[in-house]
Amino acid sequence: MQNMDVNIKFSGGLELLFKNQKDYNVKLPDSTEKWTMKSFITWVKENLLQERSELFVQGETVRPGILVLINDFDWELLGELEYVIQPQDTICFISTLHGG
Repeated sequence: MQNMDVNIKFSGGLELLFKNQKDYNVKLPDSTEKWTMKSFITWVKENLLQERSELFVQGETVRPGILVLINDFDWELLGELEYVIQPQDTICFISTLHGG
């Protein structure tokens, strides 16, 4: 697959793990495989995450308490880790866990 532009948004406190930046527009590298959410989460962890990966990922997926939206749809409706990313997708990661 060719390079693919994807929009990423972090909120609910997750942006603190990503240089305090809420919005990213990234170009995923060429791959012979299709980009799935599983490979995408690994790429985000390795390329954008700045600290405390245990607050973002657990195993090969996001940790419990993180809502994932793909183009404003809950990823549970779209196949979660198996969802094949499309050009110009907007993927939002929202922490539902708040300290206090």
